[in-house]
Amino acid sequence: MSDLRLEDTIFQDLKKTFSSISDRMEATRRTLSSADASAVGESDLVEDVQDFADDWAYGIKQLGKHTHGAVKMINAIGESFDRLDLDLLESLRSKKRGK
Repeated sequence: MSDLRLEDTIFQDLKKTFSSISDRMEATRRTLSSADASAVGESDLVEDVQDFADDWAYGIKQLGKHTHGAVKMINAIGESFDRLDLDLLESLRSKKRGK
């Protein structure tokens, strides 16, 4: 008989990592969206820099949403494992009482 064992710290570490990524992505998105492209000089280049910043800001926002979704999923997985652990404990106790 084998036991499936996961330490709660695994879920906490994963949540911390993904939350950190999400926060850093948001900070980067804000920085890009507030960048002053006029510093590069030539008007076509200014436009290209602004387009680049807009595209990256959108992509970064999407990545941030996905990392936030990953945190939600990690929470759900942790809750499922907690429920399974309690169900297994109750099952073992019931079996023991039945003997």
